[in-house]
Amino acid sequence: MPASCSCMSFNPETRRLSVGMENGTISEFILSEDYNKMTPERTYEAHQGKVTVVLFVLEMEWVLSTGQDKNLTWHCSESGTQLGLYRTIAWVSGLQFDVETRHAFVGDHSGQVTILKLEQDSCSLVTTFKGHTGNVTALCWDPAQRVLFSGSSDHSIIMWDIGGRKGTAIELQGHNDKVQGLCYAPHTRQLISCSSDGGIVIWNMDVTRQETPEWLDSDSCQKCEQPFFWNFKQMWDSKKIGLRQHHCRKCGQAVCGKCSAKRSTIPLMGFEFEVRVCDSCHESITDEDRAPTATFHDSKHSIVYMHYEPTTGWLLTSGADKVVKLWDMTPVVS
Repeated sequence: MPASCSCMSFNPETRRLSVGMENGTISEFILSEDYNKMTPERTYEAHQGKVTVVLFVLEMEWVLSTGQDKNLTWHCSESGTQLGLYRTIAWVSGLQFDVETRHAFVGDHSGQVTILKLEQDSCSLVTTFKGHTGNVTALCWDPAQRVLFSGSSDHSIIMWDIGGRKGTAIELQGHNDKVQGLCYAPHTRQLISCSSDGGIVIWNMDVTRQETPEWLDSDSCQKCEQPFFWNFKQMWDSKKIGLRQHHCRKCGQAVCGKCSAKRSTIPLMGFEFEVRVCDSCHESITDEDRAPTATFHDSKHSIVYMHYEPTTGWLLTSGADKVVKLWDMTPVVS
């Protein structure tokens, strides 16, 4: 190869291998039927910097790619000509495409997810989502349920309900480190996620999940009405020391530490770990509400890449320890 490889995409149907490189170009190969020979097919001068994602769309005969030059480009795979270009606000780290609607889902290092409508020679901005506090590290699109999953360096996953058209966003908190990969098993409606600390989480998405509430603003505790430390007037009038503000993860109310001393899991809100809740919410959470909706597994290596093959039920993980592992997921993805 003329430069170090940075990403690749393989289409089994056409045996087309698209390889993005550090120098901004994409090299395309056709693999022989016995997989013992690679024939160079075409080279695309796609980007001014490292190619971060490359995606071949057979139905459109397009090669989509993103780079550190903050550009999303799409080329015709038949002629090799560039069809269009879109400039993003930060360099892109995740890309998915829906063939039916021609929507491209673009996740970038600012934590934003952008939806674009791609045409043969132009594109239009549909909308943008901002829910992560860290950069987007992985995207996964389910065309059947019309749901987009995004993973981030902030350890969280967000499920964006695109098809519902109501702006519903469900948070999933089950990792202790950067989310590195997302795969969806449509036949069982389970999401597989992995993080750089080696954690693999299998999420049951066949349950009715709830959105996390917006955090409310207040100058005093919404339970005991004690002033927070910036509320000088109430502190002076009541001759009380100001308290630190916290928020209940279940109701979103602004509360003091004394009124939110308890912790609980809230799996249907995506909180598989114990989080801060106010006293009244803690009393309302039943054992049934605390029933986990995810299973946790340790891959015992720092995962940098993951791929799930639903036809065989196999999961491949590649680690920073230079080890590739193949997992039989049928006992847990079923």
